[in-house]
Amino acid sequence: MKHFLGVLAILLAAAMTHAQLNQQPAVPAFHPAAPSAATKLPPLVTQKDLTPQGLIAPAQTESYKAAAKVSSILYQMPCYCYCDRSHGHSSLRSCFESTHGAYCGTCIQEALYSYRQSKKGWSAKMIRDGIIHGDYKLVDLQNVPPIN
Repeated sequence: MKHFLGVLAILLAAAMTHAQLNQQPAVPAFHPAAPSAATKLPPLVTQKDLTPQGLIAPAQTESYKAAAKVSSILYQMPCYCYCDRSHGHSSLRSCFESTHGAYCGTCIQEALYSYRQSKKGWSAKMIRDGIIHGDYKLVDLQNVPPIN
């Protein structure tokens, strides 16, 4: 009986550990579709706002350019710095409505990834799936080409 209870305890501990390891973290907040034409979104921070604050690194400036060019795509993306929890953001676009995005490598990588993939013809859903998969982490913030 002691042997049986010992094995049972080990099996239960293994099952609980396995369940905890297989839990997927929740996907951060995002909008499932582009904003409607009637939706009034807050303005994005511009280069004129960033420069006086010394936010002039290429990754910072180019991510804000990318955000301006694909604003409706960023509206449909989650942000894996989990700013939805700490700052109440509703999507990746929210990060670029303030200087938050300039200080966060995750936001910068996701914005640049979203822009690049949209230029390749990817849909917002395809880009979002790539972000959820973690593909944005491959964006090199040391070598950011200019966005035209």
